[in-house]
Amino acid sequence: MIMEPKNWNVYLFRDILERVEVPVNVESNKKYVQIGIRSHGKGLFYKEPVLGKALGNKQVFWIQPNCFILNVVFAWEQAITKTTENEIGMIGSHRFPMYRPKNDLVDIDYLIYYFLTKRGTDILEAASPGGAGRNRTLGQERFLKSKITLPPLSEQQKIAAILSTQDKVIELKEKLLAQKQQQKKYLMQQLLTGKKRLPGFGGEWKTIHLNEISCRNETKNTVGNNNVLTISAQYGLINQTEFFDKVIASDDKSNYYLLSKDEFAYNRSYSKGYPYGTIKRLKRYVQGVVSPLYICFAVNKKLASLDFLEQYFETSIINREIQSIVQEGARNHGMLNIAVDDFFRIKITMPETEEQKEIAKILRVADHEIDLLQKSIEAEKQKKKALMQLLLMGKARVEDEQRQDG
Repeated sequence: MIMEPKNWNVYLFRDILERVEVPVNVESNKKYVQIGIRSHGKGLFYKEPVLGKALGNKQVFWIQPNCFILNVVFAWEQAITKTTENEIGMIGSHRFPMYRPKNDLVDIDYLIYYFLTKRGTDILEAASPGGAGRNRTLGQERFLKSKITLPPLSEQQKIAAILSTQDKVIELKEKLLAQKQQQKKYLMQQLLTGKKRLPGFGGEWKTIHLNEISCRNETKNTVGNNNVLTISAQYGLINQTEFFDKVIASDDKSNYYLLSKDEFAYNRSYSKGYPYGTIKRLKRYVQGVVSPLYICFAVNKKLASLDFLEQYFETSIINREIQSIVQEGARNHGMLNIAVDDFFRIKITMPETEEQKEIAKILRVADHEIDLLQKSIEAEKQKKKALMQLLLMGKARVEDEQRQDG
């Protein structure tokens, strides 16, 4: 049995929320903007304006400000948010019911945070019976009969303000991260193309083929290595269990390629931001094994800087090279149809090794700053989770004048 905090009371949602409905008298030739709600508490978005006649017989309602609103189809996936003054004049279908606070018992901002906790999500899931996806429609009567335990309104408002402040900290750092990433992208465009030269270097850049500085690695996993790696755009070559929380490789890994530290692997599969696949360097582990669908290679350190190439392989320059060798026709296992020999003939333009190293140093500094900021953002997100657990469950209390010494 859960012991509720002192001065917290149990309510039915129908006691604290009232439905708001203002039907739209749709005019055929008038334009309307419909709203949508992203899952996982990501807020509202606005659809492209449409003429009234395009709405057909759909029943729609004017969006009212400062309401709790949800998508009944994906409420179980936390498709919930709050409306604002910005949405006045916009419309939503019957799938987006709106509720206002009733009897001064609940703060909408507090309620939004509550539904992002496990306890809140459990309520939405319980009110959304059925299978996955579109079959899990929230039953509004069932939802309104559900129970919630709330602190006094003033305490709710203070809790919401604390969490909102933490959100702003995260948002500010995420904006700074985006700026740092954009600066790094600019540096790469300048330094990895020779548009901007470093002081003390003036020699011509040479264009060579990949096979002039590397050799293919086809070493099979005869040693029984079980460190199965996958390529992640963000983390590079990373252990499958660490990345997916499970191993998706087959039990027999003897046909896998054995990759050693500082060797590279090319995954021909499309991923976000990498339309022509991804080339990553093994840095986290001494050895690991990868799918035989990957193209693996080792670079001669005397002929090229590994750090330089690691950065170079992240640019659009390499995409253009790979694009030029993609063969028409069906993909193999969902991968780009690229002949191995053609891959090793892609062109790379680079300066002398010493300049490569200096360029890589500058870009590594930028990477370090980005990495520190990403870790800081993750720490702030964990702090927010801890605050939500403490404050929304009543494990820690904020000062409430009504409770003081009374």
